[in-house]
Amino acid sequence: MARLNVNPNRMELSRLKKRLVVAKRGHKLLKDKQDALIKAFLERAREGKVLREELESELAECYKSFLLARAQTLPAMLEQALMISGAKCDLHVGMQNVMSVLVPVYSVEQGGSPVNYGLATSLGSLDVALERFAALIPRLIALAAKEKAINLMAVEIEKTRRRVNALEHVLIPGFVETIRYITMKLDEQERSTLSRLMKIKEIVRSH
Repeated sequence: MARLNVNPNRMELSRLKKRLVVAKRGHKLLKDKQDALIKAFLERAREGKVLREELESELAECYKSFLLARAQTLPAMLEQALMISGAKCDLHVGMQNVMSVLVPVYSVEQGGSPVNYGLATSLGSLDVALERFAALIPRLIALAAKEKAINLMAVEIEKTRRRVNALEHVLIPGFVETIRYITMKLDEQERSTLSRLMKIKEIVRSH
């Protein structure tokens, strides 16, 4: 591991020891954050997978109902029925902090009715199809929020992982190696100084 380019003196040694303590503390905090993020990510990923599978199955049934209604309705009547829907949908967006990651929280308010045409002019199969689609909207929005949170958390996990690796494999080993180098140099200087002092004493004694 490459050491830092510093002057081997006691002041630098003291400074590096303090930085090493801070780096180790930061590494532990980031590692704890990474572990907590991964746990939360996996939990949301499992929930998202179950919800997506449920919705895909229910959407398939909705499309079957709609295809049946389309086959039994004249195209002009179907187009007119879909254009005058009275359904309203208000989406509210909030944010939630999950381990310093801001993830969206969506809530939806539905009003009116997707069936806003004369019942005499259309078949019941179209009413059923539209009502089933409308009933799925809150869960579809919940799935969108969950998958957006999963994506944001995955990005944050990768950023945290890079920081943990940089501390673990580059910065901390660099500090350790530099501290060892400075300590070795200072020991050499002390031995050299001691050796010179002993020679001076010998010279003084011989005179």
